[in-house]
Amino acid sequence: MTPAVRVRRGRWAAGSVAALALLCAGAATVASAHGGGSGADHHATTPRTPATDSADAGFARDMAVHHQQAVEMSFVVRDRTHDEEVRRLAYDIANTQANQRGMLLGWLDLWELPKTAAGQEPMGWMAAGHEGHSTAGPADMADMAQMSGAAGTGDGYRPHDGSLMPGMATRTELARLRGASGRAAEVLYLQLMTDHHRGGIDMARGCARLCVVPAERRLARGMVEAQQSELDAMAGMLAARGATPRP
Repeated sequence: MTPAVRVRRGRWAAGSVAALALLCAGAATVASAHGGGSGADHHATTPRTPATDSADAGFARDMAVHHQQAVEMSFVVRDRTHDEEVRRLAYDIANTQANQRGMLLGWLDLWELPKTAAGQEPMGWMAAGHEGHSTAGPADMADMAQMSGAAGTGDGYRPHDGSLMPGMATRTELARLRGASGRAAEVLYLQLMTDHHRGGIDMARGCARLCVVPAERRLARGMVEAQQSELDAMAGMLAARGATPRP
């Protein structure tokens, strides 16, 4: 088999995985949004399709943006180092987050909601929950308010230099990554991705508490578990290179 054929087959396989994930996400979303069964009890307990300003829609939009940058950084470092350990991690992150991004955008399509919301701050959906659309208690709501403050809706994080949400790299940092090579690129990628995962985990925890679509809550919980595992792995990889995560 020629290298060109292998590349084409690899791309076809990756596309098939993404398409299958999106199809499964769509089926799960329809079941979650419209329910199953019949009778009055069914109609009483079936969640409504999420509104534009709901936590479900806000998480889908914001995490899709967050994921896109992780995919971009992973492709950059793939071309800036020959280290197989880092390249393998970058491939796993890019593949996973590209598929999840497709699921999130697919949900927005199914809900017939816009992929961007004019006038809504990033992570603003985490501010104080949505009355009648959340299973979070008072303590959870206080936690969400603190996190949304960090996202720019309070006195904490402010979008700057292309970094729209906590954890996202700035344009300046991305330029540094593109200009680095070898160990320097590996360390910077691991540090930037560590920050990125920390911000993503906070957002995913917010959805796990505030979102009402079961499939989306499950996805958010899965993100927390997977990204925490990758955080542990990246800490070890940084230590092996004589570096540490950024404060």
